[in-house]
Parts: sequence; structure tokens; C-alpha cells
Amino acid sequence: MQADLSPVIAATAQWLTRAFPASGGALASALCEVQARQAVTVAAWLRYPTEMDAALLGMAGPGGSARLDRVTGADAAPGDDGDDAHAWRTWVDEVVASWAACLLTDPELAGRAVAALAEGSHSTGTPAEFRRLVAPDDGDLRAAALLRHPDLLAPVAGLHHSQLLDRLHPGRTLIA
Repeated sequence: MQADLSPVIAATAQWLTRAFPASGGALASALCEVQARQAVTVAAWLRYPTEMDAALLGMAGPGGSARLDRVTGADAAPGDDGDDAHAWRTWVDEVVASWAACLLTDPELAGRAVAALAEGSHSTGTPAEFRRLVAPDDGDLRAAALLRHPDLLAPVAGLHHSQLLDRLHPGRTLIA
């Protein structure tokens, strides 16, 4: 199952780290990338919890980064480096990126999301695997200062925040 979502996870994590890069060298970049990948993995597993969901994603495609680029002001001009240089952007999933942004900026929500993975078909979703997401140390936080900044990520997180909350609270009754 993980392999089916790997192109979406890789492209979406890459988009996040390009839109909100680390500063401070190679180690900071690596720590930032790990945090982005963990957040995107949790978000993707929540968004596509079954093999059928992943298969449908593979058939329909994730949608790409165009709206995310516009929202963040990071429009990538196709053709600048050749169209092939931007082909990975077609594998970016807007909802997954939005959910990952929510998780990166809200530690409590990240903890609930990781806990929710235990209920799904992703049996490997143990909290230890997502330590840098749910319990980042000072080095992690410094490395991903932009990636975890609530104000900077607000436009992306706000796109699908309510859907993430609905996913984490299935079956709750609506009060009129």
C-alpha cells in the first residue's frame, strides 16, 4: 500500500519543502524534509486509507500543485527549466498538502492524526515512526521554522482543515 502512495507522498513533501524551505545548511534541510515527509505520509494515509482509495488515486491522479502555488504565491512558470523539470508537480495532492500543513502547525492535531492511523489499514502507523512530527525537538523546530510557522502555512492549511477535522471525528452528530 505504501508504494502506491509513494509518488504522491514524495511530490507533496517536495512541494512543502520548496514552498517553506529550511535555512541553515544540509542538516537543517534533511530535518525539514523528514518532518514534511512524516506529515505528508500521515495525511496521505488518512486521506487514502484503503487499497481501493490508493488505486482510485492512481487512476484519477492527485490534481497537481497549481492552486497551492497560487495560494502561496509560489507560482512555478512552466517551461522555465523545461516542462520535465516541473512534471513532479502533477503528483502533488492539494488535500494531502493542506492536511500536512495542519499537522505541522498543530501538535495536538498531529497526535490525534497519528493515533487515528491505528484504526485504519496502515498497521505501521506507530507514534515512534512519526516522532519528528508529533514530538519535535528544538533542532527539528529550528530546522523547519518556516515549515511549521502557523501564519505562513495558514493559507494552505485553511484550504481543507475542516475536512481533516471531519476525518478525525467520523460519525459525530451535527447540532443545528
